[in-house]
Amino acid sequence: MGGLKDELLKAIWHAFTALDLDRSGKVSKSQLKVLSHNLCTVLKVPHDPIALEEHFRDDDEGPVSNQGYMPYLNKFILEKVQDNFDKIEFNRMCWTLCVKKNLTKSPLLITEEDSFKIWVIFNFLSEDKYPLIIVPEEIEYLLKKLTEAMGGGWQQEQFEHYKINFDDGKDGLSVWELIELIGNGQFSKGMDRQTVSMAINEVFNELILDVLKQGYMMKKGHRRKNWTERWFVLKPNIISYYVSEDLKDKKGDILLDENCCVELGSPPPHKEARQRRKELRRKLLAEQDELERQMKELQVANENKQQELETVRKKLEEAASRAAEEEKKRLQTQVELQARFSTELEREKLIRQQMEEQVAQKSSELEQYLQRVRELEDMYLKLQEALEDERQARQDEETVRKLQARLLEEESSKRAELEKWHLEQQQAIQTTEAEKQALENQRVMKERALQEAMEQLEQLELERRQALEQYEGVKKKLEMATSKTKSWKDKVAHHEGLIRLIEPGSKNPHLITNWGPAAFTQAELEEREKSWKGKKTTE
Repeated sequence: MGGLKDELLKAIWHAFTALDLDRSGKVSKSQLKVLSHNLCTVLKVPHDPIALEEHFRDDDEGPVSNQGYMPYLNKFILEKVQDNFDKIEFNRMCWTLCVKKNLTKSPLLITEEDSFKIWVIFNFLSEDKYPLIIVPEEIEYLLKKLTEAMGGGWQQEQFEHYKINFDDGKDGLSVWELIELIGNGQFSKGMDRQTVSMAINEVFNELILDVLKQGYMMKKGHRRKNWTERWFVLKPNIISYYVSEDLKDKKGDILLDENCCVELGSPPPHKEARQRRKELRRKLLAEQDELERQMKELQVANENKQQELETVRKKLEEAASRAAEEEKKRLQTQVELQARFSTELEREKLIRQQMEEQVAQKSSELEQYLQRVRELEDMYLKLQEALEDERQARQDEETVRKLQARLLEEESSKRAELEKWHLEQQQAIQTTEAEKQALENQRVMKERALQEAMEQLEQLELERRQALEQYEGVKKKLEMATSKTKSWKDKVAHHEGLIRLIEPGSKNPHLITNWGPAAFTQAELEEREKSWKGKKTTE
């Protein structure tokens, strides 16, 4: 049970870490409640929300750390787990919580389903230390398994080179680094996506599902004695068979215990069907041989292609070295030409500067003459404009005088209209203020009523708690009284015959013994004699 608990804790640790968004080591209580409910559902453990509330009832409303959540997880969930739940469903629930936050966005050669299977294998091979890592020895073991499943050869030198480049400050890889290592194809070069996916599925079946062997076989029916082809999966203590290899439609299980035996079965009754199945098997074997041959040819072609690529790489390196030498010579020639051109350019700049100085002197003299001519023309134009402006100013003055008179009339009418609007606005403001005051009074009254209702609610809650405490006290007293009464009755029953309770006297005549009147009647004596005789006969 301890191994199962450690296995479950690894997957739960991933889920808890994914809920810790700010990486502070703590998760909110509401998220932990949802996580606990989901864990109880997939692990088939009765969910006790009252215990969850009692465990997290305190004055601190903040988040809960991993150490604070572990006592509840151990007591109310892990200690109640039985080996009757679906482990794949449990792992997929924890994987769903952590995949979106941690899985790399860069394109990988594997699908998300393959990444999930690597995640489960990582939890199986990782050390029992947190944060979880997988050491280099386990990485080498897993990569060898995958390489064998893909039909390739293990490259020990490549892995040794990878270990040399491994970070000295790290003891191993996290699960997301392992998924990226397998997904980038560093140790599966030349293999397509489908081959890598099939290899991951095979290793997953072997390590996680304990599948020793699987394949198609013929099965004879219980009621209808016909032979049907089924997909069989062999595990250490059970054989399961399905309709097809997708494992969706399960038909039954065969337990491998002391009552199980293996014997040769009778051949199928229909010879034609048997012949067809034989032909189909021969065809499948031929196709499998052809597929293996093609895979070998592809592997040989891949190796040849790798050699060709290595040759091309060497040629490219030689061409790059030659190009570097030519580039060096070209740069040297360019520097020499640039120095020659710079000296000639300096000489041309000096000559051009002298010519520009002469042209500038002539241009300044011409500019002075043209400036005098422009000044005289400007003076003439300004005189004409001044006369025109004077005539226009007189006309504008007359126009403005008329316009001013009209504006004064309009201003007086607008002023009267504005005064009227001002009076109306003052009346509207007074009306609005009165309505506002009434609404404010209503709001104050409602707040007071709400406050009183809240106080009454708190008082009722306090009274309810006090009544509950009184009920618990009375219940405990009643239980104590019941236990005392029961012990008293047991003692009386044990000593019956030695002590007789005082009861009302009987009207029947009493027997007389050597010690005085008897404490029993004649009928009671006869009844006891019968019981003693019965006990003796039974002995």
